[in-house]
Amino acid sequence: MAIQVRIPSVLRRQTNGEDMVLLDGVTLGEVLDGLEARYEGLRGKLRGPQGEIRRFVNIYINDEDIRLLSGPTTPVADGDEVTIIPAVAGG
Repeated sequence: MAIQVRIPSVLRRQTNGEDMVLLDGVTLGEVLDGLEARYEGLRGKLRGPQGEIRRFVNIYINDEDIRLLSGPTTPVADGDEVTIIPAVAGG
């Protein structure tokens, strides 16, 4: 099943400039595993050592915040869109 993952501009250096990637998976965690396997530069930027989503990274499945769903165990289906939005700070 193809899940569309939108890559924010701040992470495109790690994805060779790709702004959208198609991946397979049954859960969000599996999709993130596939993303991190394809682009090793992402490893550690989205999730912590135990696989938890880092608190400064917001992830949405079809515009629904995964923190209000089941986090990494949230099921995904063919055609779903995953959007990654890391917090950006500056001053």
